[in-house]
Amino acid sequence: MAVGPAATVGNSADGFIHLVDPNRKWYNNKRLIILHAWLVLLLITASTNGYDGSLMNSLQSMGQWTDFFHNPQGGTLGLLNAIQNIGSLAGYPFAPYLSDGIGRRPSIWIGAVCMLAGAALQTACMNIHQFIGARFLLGFGLSIASNAAPMLVTEVSYPTYRPQFTSLYNTLWYSGNIIASWTAFGTANINNHWSWRIPSLLQAIPSVFQFFLIWFVPESPRFLISKGKEQQALHILAYYHADGDEQDPLVQYEFQEIKTAIRMDQETQKNVGWKALVATKGNRRRMLIIVAIAWFSQWSGNGLVSYYLNKVFDTIGITDHSIQLLITGILAIWNLCWAVFASFQVERWGRRFLFLTSGAGMLLFFTLQTICSAQYAIHKTQSAAHAVIAFIFLFYAFYDLAFTPLIVSYTLEILPYSLRAKGFNVFNFTISVALIFNQYVNPIALKNIAWKYYIVYCAWLAFELAFLYFFIVETKGRTLEETAALFDGEELTQLQQATAAVVSEVRHEDYDEKSSDPGLKA
Repeated sequence: MAVGPAATVGNSADGFIHLVDPNRKWYNNKRLIILHAWLVLLLITASTNGYDGSLMNSLQSMGQWTDFFHNPQGGTLGLLNAIQNIGSLAGYPFAPYLSDGIGRRPSIWIGAVCMLAGAALQTACMNIHQFIGARFLLGFGLSIASNAAPMLVTEVSYPTYRPQFTSLYNTLWYSGNIIASWTAFGTANINNHWSWRIPSLLQAIPSVFQFFLIWFVPESPRFLISKGKEQQALHILAYYHADGDEQDPLVQYEFQEIKTAIRMDQETQKNVGWKALVATKGNRRRMLIIVAIAWFSQWSGNGLVSYYLNKVFDTIGITDHSIQLLITGILAIWNLCWAVFASFQVERWGRRFLFLTSGAGMLLFFTLQTICSAQYAIHKTQSAAHAVIAFIFLFYAFYDLAFTPLIVSYTLEILPYSLRAKGFNVFNFTISVALIFNQYVNPIALKNIAWKYYIVYCAWLAFELAFLYFFIVETKGRTLEETAALFDGEELTQLQQATAAVVSEVRHEDYDEKSSDPGLKA
C-alpha cells in the first residue's frame, strides 16, 4: 500500500469525504434538489416492474379476469406469469450494447417506448394471445430500461448520497406493487372487463413520464468520458456536485478518478468484453456473488408470495377474493416501509451486516411458516393459518433488509465501469431465469405437494445464509471506483496512487490560490 496521499485514499471514504462541502445538503442546495428529482424519474423504472409483478397476482384473484380468459390453469397460467420474463430474456442481448453504445438516456427512452406499446396492447387485448404478446413486449422494454436506469442513478449521484439512492432503485419495486394491489382492490368491484383493463392501463404511467422527460436528465459522466467527451462530463459533475465550479476539489477528485479507472480498464484488454467477466480471479469472484444474490433474490420463498399468494392462501383456507386482495395490498405497504428503512441504513450498518441479518431472519420465519402451514393442513387449526400470515409479514421484513435494497446497488458498485453494463445484464438475466423457473415450478409443486414444498426452501435458505457469510465483502464508505477495484488487489493500489497524485495536485493548487488572496492572508 502506498504512503502519503495514496494512503489517505485507501482509508475507506477518507479519500473524498473531506472534499465534500458540509453545508451542501440535499434539502438546501437547488442543484442537488434538481438532480434528485431527475433521479426519481429513473427510480420509477423499478415501479413498472413491481406493478407488473403485483398486477398478475391481483388479476388471478379477479373473477372478471379469470372468466374473460376462461380460467387459465397449469401450464397456461405459468406462461402468463412467465412471459414477461421471457420477453426480458429476449431483450438482454441488446441491453448492454445500447447502454454502452448510445448511452444510458437513449436506452431508457427506447425501453419506455416498448413498455408503452405493451401496456396499450394489454389494455385493449381481446384474447389471451394478445395478452401474452403484450406482456412479452413489456418485458422486452423493461430489460432495456432496467439495464440503463440504475447505472445512471449510481453514476450521476452526489457521492455521499449514492448508496442510498441506488438502494432505493429496487426498493421502489414496491411502490408499483402498492399501486397495482390497491388499484386492483378498488376496480375488482366493477362488474365488467374494465375491472382488469384499468389496472393494465395505469401500468404505462412511469413510462409516459420517462418518454417525455428523460432527455432533461444528465447523461452519465463515466459514459461521456469513455466516449472522449471529457469536457461535457466535467461540466455535468461541476453543475450538479459543486454549483458549476469545475475547479472544486471534489469535482476534480471525481473527474480524475473516473478518467484513471476507465483508462486503466481500456489499457488492459482483460478488463474489456464478455470474456473479461471471468478472465481474472477478482472478476470471477464478482460474478459468483452477483449470480448468487440474483438467484437468491427470487429463490428464497418470496416467489411463492410475489406471484402465487392466492395459491398460498388456498393452502391455509383463505379463499375470499376480497380478503386476498386486502392482504396483498397491506403486505405491499409493509414491504415498502421496511425496504426504504433499510435503504437509508446501508452506509450506517454496512452491506455485510444487512445481508447476514436478512438471511438469518428469512430462514427463521420461513421455517416457522412451514411448521404452521403443516399444522393447518394436518389438523385444520385456524390459529395456525393466522400465524402463517404473520410469519409471511415477518419473513418479508427480513427479506427487505437486504434483498430488496442491496441486490442492485451492491451489484453495480462492485463492477468496474468497463464491465458494469454487461455484468448487470448477467444479474438481470439470472433473475429472469430464476423467475421463469419459479413461475413454472411453483404452481405445479403447490398443487401436488402443497405445504411440503416449503421444506425445499427451508433447506435452500440455510445454504444461502452460509454463502453470504463466506462470500459477501463489505463495501461501506468507498467511492464507486474504489469499491469496484476492491476485488482486484494490486489494481486498487494503482488506482489509489494515481488518483491521490491528482488530488494532491488539486490541494496544492487550491492552497496556492487561497494563499494569494489578500483577504485570506489578512
